[in-house]
Amino acid sequence: MEPTLTELHQLLGRVRAETGKVIIGQPAVINQALIVILTGQHALIEGAPGVAKTLLVRTLARVLGCDFSRIQFTPDLMPADITGTSVFNLQRNEFMLVRGPVFTEFLLADEINRAPAKTQSSLLQAMQERTVTIDRDTHTLPANFTVFATQNPIEHEGTYPLPEAQKDRFMLKIQMPWPEREDELELARRLTGQHSPENVLAAGEVAPLLSAEQIREARNLLDLVTVRPELIEYIVDLVRTTRTHESVMVGSGPRATQALLLSSRAHAAIGGRDFLTPDDVRAMAVPVLGHRLMLRPEFEMEGVSVEEVITKIFEQVPVPR
Repeated sequence: MEPTLTELHQLLGRVRAETGKVIIGQPAVINQALIVILTGQHALIEGAPGVAKTLLVRTLARVLGCDFSRIQFTPDLMPADITGTSVFNLQRNEFMLVRGPVFTEFLLADEINRAPAKTQSSLLQAMQERTVTIDRDTHTLPANFTVFATQNPIEHEGTYPLPEAQKDRFMLKIQMPWPEREDELELARRLTGQHSPENVLAAGEVAPLLSAEQIREARNLLDLVTVRPELIEYIVDLVRTTRTHESVMVGSGPRATQALLLSSRAHAAIGGRDFLTPDDVRAMAVPVLGHRLMLRPEFEMEGVSVEEVITKIFEQVPVPR
């Protein structure tokens, strides 16, 4: 019997609760990460050091029953360190493939902006096609292959900023803020005992709730979310307005339209609804569009933020009734 959207909503509630055993006080971040996974896309996670970016992905991999690999991006990292390479085996007198960490389901590209463009670009084929080409041979990656790339917003010395075309490959930019006082207090209390987030994860107290097959079934359920034609037009008009707004130098392309539609539909499913509303679109606007817009220098100098521009764009475009 095929699962229903109600069952998906209940299951995702258990996933959030299980993840919350480790990740304290970041419900919006967990929801956005689940949206990325449900839609089969990739995410850029930005946050200051120590806000549990790596721990978030490790925990989700455990809860969702997926393999996990982590790559620490550094200036001397080479593409072969990510994809793998062919090594000659003297005993067999033949070349053998040594697979790199990209051959996994959840890949954490830690501090991706610390590696040069050549190394960053080695992920592009994997992200777009879920394949890797090594020595002219193409290898298929798992169906659940998902890249979570992290970057530090406050330290840019010795970094290589991601070009706009590469940022466009990430469906969402997930902002991980500092925890609230109560959440940080709870974390401090746990550290005085044996229940720190790392210990909880290492001790196996976080249970796998899904399998790879169940994740694929969950993705198929998103097709049951009803999207009215006027809401599709609304999303298209919003994205197109980013290209003509006076404060925007480079607007969002068609990939942003697809990302906004898919993520909004997943947001509705996570909320337990089988229909899309304008509020779902508004909730996903900044995560989807924020990293895709480039403001004109004169507006940046005046202190205008991307979030303010997106808010103004929503005020311009009529909301369907």
